[in-house]
Amino acid sequence: MSGKRIGFASAIGFGGSTVGTLYRSMSDQQAEEALRAAYDAGLRYFDTAPLYGYGLSELRFGRFLRSVPRESFTLSTKVGRYLVPPRGETVDQGIWANALPLKPVFDYSYDGTMRSFEQSASRFGFASFDILYIHDADRFNHGAHYDRIFGQAMDGCYRALDELRSAGDIRAIGVGVNESDVATRFLRAADFDAIMIAGRYTLLQQDALTDLVPEATAKGVELVAVGVFNSGILAASAANAAGSTYNYGSIPPEIAEKARKLREVCDAHTVPLQAAAIQFPLRQPAISAVVIGMGSAKEVAQNNEWAKWPIPPALWADLRSAGLLRADAP
Repeated sequence: MSGKRIGFASAIGFGGSTVGTLYRSMSDQQAEEALRAAYDAGLRYFDTAPLYGYGLSELRFGRFLRSVPRESFTLSTKVGRYLVPPRGETVDQGIWANALPLKPVFDYSYDGTMRSFEQSASRFGFASFDILYIHDADRFNHGAHYDRIFGQAMDGCYRALDELRSAGDIRAIGVGVNESDVATRFLRAADFDAIMIAGRYTLLQQDALTDLVPEATAKGVELVAVGVFNSGILAASAANAAGSTYNYGSIPPEIAEKARKLREVCDAHTVPLQAAAIQFPLRQPAISAVVIGMGSAKEVAQNNEWAKWPIPPALWADLRSAGLLRADAP
């Protein structure tokens, strides 16, 4: 292992999916205001991906981040997809309300990784990045093809990223996936610096304690927690919880009940559920940062308030005694 800490410039990061028009449209000006508010509030870790708005998020990040000192923030994006003109093909924009008119192409090969890196550098206007994550090489995205994709990612993406790291074009190599056992498999296969794990170390789920956290701790690999609201259910108000989502889908009854109980304990301590959701992952020593998608200056202010909300130790003790947290969760 490289043995070097990445040194995230802030423990709370700004995630780029929302400014890429995840679920709702957003103007360039609104995106600029959100990014400026985050920077002014002290957030110094910015993470995005070519997928977000099919290049739109990277363009908006680059436009803003070129206006502030490069050494003042940590920047990460992802590889595993590049973008091409559709050339008459109809492109499904999916969850993106107003994506750019480009077509994302999965490609975990060596050449595809270099192409993705070069395209991202052009959109940002930067020659290098702090972290490049291998993106979505997991069962959630590839189903029965996952094993083949894992092999491609190791033979192609990893080889390319290792060259870029050795050349100083990137500081660190990471993996961003949705399952903790997949992340652990990557960790055991090669020399990674960071793992971005989505929705598997949250108030609702601590699956990562079984395999990923011990492996990362043993190897000195830093973890970044994303999806800390499990895509919506932990961010919604009590009145809107039933209409929110869980891991981008409908909410199973047992999850809805657990979320209700989590809210009850938080209410008893006068702590917003959202504050506990943001702060909980950072109690785990292996986790260096939490990344949250934010789409307005108002959302930035609200998340920043929750991130700093005073939480009494008794809250965590009560959650554990109620069986709502794993006993081995710090």
